[in-house]
Amino acid sequence: MSRLAWLRLPWLFNRRVGVALLWTLLVVAAAVAVNIAGIHVVGGVEGWQHWLQAHAGHFFVWRLCLYGATAYGWWWMRRRLLRREPSRETHQRLLRTEIAAVIAVVALEASQLLQHG
Repeated sequence: MSRLAWLRLPWLFNRRVGVALLWTLLVVAAAVAVNIAGIHVVGGVEGWQHWLQAHAGHFFVWRLCLYGATAYGWWWMRRRLLRREPSRETHQRLLRTEIAAVIAVVALEASQLLQHG
């Protein structure tokens, strides 16, 4: 592959990649807007931090709901994929991905627990 082909990056101009990047940008912009609005509503960064700590239980329940929705989507996708590709390699690949995802979620939640007690 020539040097110029790498500079063109045709995958970057793919419609799906563009839509995914747009959604990512919108989610990040919404998160920033909510944080800025929250800081202004409670009167400063310290007040915002206290509010976040006071509502940590609500955020934990929210994360559990997100984990549940993600697990349901994964389960749905997994059944379809295993019907389409019933090989042992596919099953092993999915199992490795599932183990990595569970370890990542446990590590994230453990870090939250250790950080906030």
